[in-house]
Amino acid sequence: MNTDVVDAPVAAAATAAPTLTVLCVDDEPNILSALKRALRPPGYRVLTAEGGAQALQLMETQTVDLIVSDMRMPGMDGAQLLEQARGRWPETVRVLLTGHADMSATVAAINRGRIFRYLSKPWDDTELQAVVRQGLELRALEQDKRRLEALTQAQNLELRDANTLLEQRVQARTADLSNANDKLKRSYMSSIKVFAGLLELRAGRLSGHGRRVADTARQIARAMELPADDVQQIFVAGLLHDIGLIGGSDVLLNKPYSRYDPAELTQYQRHAVVGEQALIALDDMQGVAAIIRAHHERFDGSGFPDRLCGNAIPIGARILAVADMFDDMQSGHLAETTLTPAETRTLMRLGRGSQYDPEVLDVFLHISEPQRAKSRAEVLMGSADLEAEMVLARDLVSTTGVVMLTAGHVLSTALIARVRQFVAREGGRLKIYVRPRTAS
Repeated sequence: MNTDVVDAPVAAAATAAPTLTVLCVDDEPNILSALKRALRPPGYRVLTAEGGAQALQLMETQTVDLIVSDMRMPGMDGAQLLEQARGRWPETVRVLLTGHADMSATVAAINRGRIFRYLSKPWDDTELQAVVRQGLELRALEQDKRRLEALTQAQNLELRDANTLLEQRVQARTADLSNANDKLKRSYMSSIKVFAGLLELRAGRLSGHGRRVADTARQIARAMELPADDVQQIFVAGLLHDIGLIGGSDVLLNKPYSRYDPAELTQYQRHAVVGEQALIALDDMQGVAAIIRAHHERFDGSGFPDRLCGNAIPIGARILAVADMFDDMQSGHLAETTLTPAETRTLMRLGRGSQYDPEVLDVFLHISEPQRAKSRAEVLMGSADLEAEMVLARDLVSTTGVVMLTAGHVLSTALIARVRQFVAREGGRLKIYVRPRTAS
C-alpha cells in the first residue's frame, strides 16, 4: 500500500479548497506509476494499492473521493472491488480500467458496481484526466445537493408547526380553486370537441374525421418528443382544423376534393384562412390558429394559402398535414376511391420531401406500420458514415451521459446533419450503433 500526495502548486492554495483524493488500484507497479504520472498535473492526492483487499483496508482509514481500478487482478478483481466499494462507500466515484477482452466482465461491473465510467487500456492521459475531473465534479454536485436537501428539510421542519393552520386554510382554498379549474378545463375540451363535431354532423363522409386526425397528430407529436403543451395544441388544432368549412355548402362537404369545380376549389382553399379568422378573438388559441392556417401548406412550397415551404411551416401544421392526408385517403374525402391503410402509406411515401416534411413522415410511418420481425444486426459507425433511413440499434448517448436519441429512431437527413453539427461543435466521438431499416 502506498500513499502519494502528487506534488503540485495546488499545495500553496490548500486553504482555498481541500485536496481531492484518488485511489489507484492495480497489481502491476508500472501501471500504478503511470497512473500517478497522469494525475500529477491536476494536483490530486494519489493513493495506490496493489490489490482489492489492500484497497478496501486503505479506504477504512482514508477518505477516498474517486477510485480507479484495473479489471484483471489476482484474488479480488476490479468488478468485485468496485461492488464492495459501492456498498460501503457509495459516495466514492468508481472508474474501471479494462481491456477489450474484458467486455463481458465490464458489463457485470457496470451493473453491480454502478461505475461512473470505464476506460480501455492503454488509456489516453488526457481522457483519464477528463474522466477523473468529471467524476469529482459530479461527486461535488451530489454532495452540494445533499447538503441543500438537508438544509431545506431542516428549514421545513422549523416552519411546519408555525404554518400548520395557514397551510390548512391554503389547502382548502387551493382545493376549491383546483376543482373549479379542472371543471373549467373539462368544459373547455368538451366545448372544443362539441364544436368540432358540428361540422361532421352535416356530412357523413367527415364523421369522426377531426377526432381521428387529432389522435394521429398527437401520436406523431409524442413520438417526436415535443413539449406537452405543444402536443396538446396540435391535438386541439386537429379537432378544429376544418372549422373553416362550417359555412360551406352541403355539396362541397359531401363531394370528394378531386371532383371540385374551379369555384368550389377556390372556396375549399379558403377554409384554412377562415378557420384562423374564426379563432382570432381567443388569446389562448393563436398557436392553434396558426397551425390551422398552415395545415395545407406543402413542404416544397406549392401548398396554400401562403405557399410556405420547409421549416417556415409550423411544426404542428407539418404534423397535421400528414395526419389529415392519412385519414382523407381512407375516408374518400380526397377521391371517390377509398384506400386501405397500407395503400395510403405507400402513396404517402411518394410525397416525402415534396408534400410532407421527411422527418415527420418517417416518424408517422414508423409508429403506424404493423410490427414486423426486424434484423438485429448492428454496426458501430461514426457520424460521417450515417445515411438516411438507418435505424438506431441502441440509445445515442453523448459523452456526458445524456440520451440524445432512443433506440429505434429512424434517422433522417436533417437529423443526421444535426448530429454531425453536434459532433463538430462539442468534439469527441459518439458511439452510434445502427442497423438497416427493414424494407416494407
